[in-house]
Amino acid sequence: MTSPFRLLQEVEGAVHEAGEGVPDLGGAIMHHLVDAGEIELPLGILHLPTGWMVRLGPIGVVDLAPTKHVVLVILAALLCIAVFIPLALAARRRDGGRAPGGFANAMEAMVLYFRDEVVRRNIGHGSDAYTPYILTLFFFILAMNLLGLVPWGGSATGNLAVTGALALLTLILVEVSGMMALGMGGYLKTIFYVPPGMHPIGQALMLVIMTPVEIMGKLAKPFALAVRLFANMTAGHTLVLSLLAIIFVFANLSLGRWGIAAGSVAMSSAIMVLEVFVAFLQAYIFAMLTAVFVGLIRHAH
Repeated sequence: MTSPFRLLQEVEGAVHEAGEGVPDLGGAIMHHLVDAGEIELPLGILHLPTGWMVRLGPIGVVDLAPTKHVVLVILAALLCIAVFIPLALAARRRDGGRAPGGFANAMEAMVLYFRDEVVRRNIGHGSDAYTPYILTLFFFILAMNLLGLVPWGGSATGNLAVTGALALLTLILVEVSGMMALGMGGYLKTIFYVPPGMHPIGQALMLVIMTPVEIMGKLAKPFALAVRLFANMTAGHTLVLSLLAIIFVFANLSLGRWGIAAGSVAMSSAIMVLEVFVAFLQAYIFAMLTAVFVGLIRHAH
């Protein structure tokens, strides 16, 4: 999401241009949700470079020019680095018996909660090796979600390519973890599973029927992660922008337009508060389900 003030200006312009017709409110709202080659700032619009065409062998020519969501992904990563590297350095310098205070204490409590209640509880033995990735996933997604609530900002997690890339990393982590924990033979049994004691014809039928189902199940888990995060962030931002646009839909009313405007702003403010909770919740769900999927395949027996 981006600046509501700029959105209101565009919606107002759409209403005036439409006259007695129907204004293109959907176009004005979508302009602030989709990726673009420009970033809206308080002092104007920053146009990003274009035409970074690179040939990647058999893949063909790919445009590597940065877009708004690419910039937001990099900004979220820099924010995580700026927050946690100083905290890690301070923790190393701190005496073992002295507890941190303030913001450092809150971050340490959150890290310990994830390690004990999310990673260890769902993965089990050897789970501490996965704690850095799960924590990085949570805070990185949280930073991208919260950037969507900042004026003139935007949510990169409202882009299916971003959530799909995160889900692909989770898929790779889950499958590699299964190979390491079960061995290649045990891992293949999670795909080509035949119950012992069956007739050879029954075993062949089980392989034909269940193998595609098992493969689809492996792909469905990361797909659900990507779509859930994308849909929740996009839906929340669409709702906020739509409520603000109501102001100009009823701008020509002779009576009651100020009440409608007040109600629209109040509802938008309430949804924005709810969006803060959703930003934390969706980051937590993505990280928690990643730990669950790793634990399931490591203990597939």
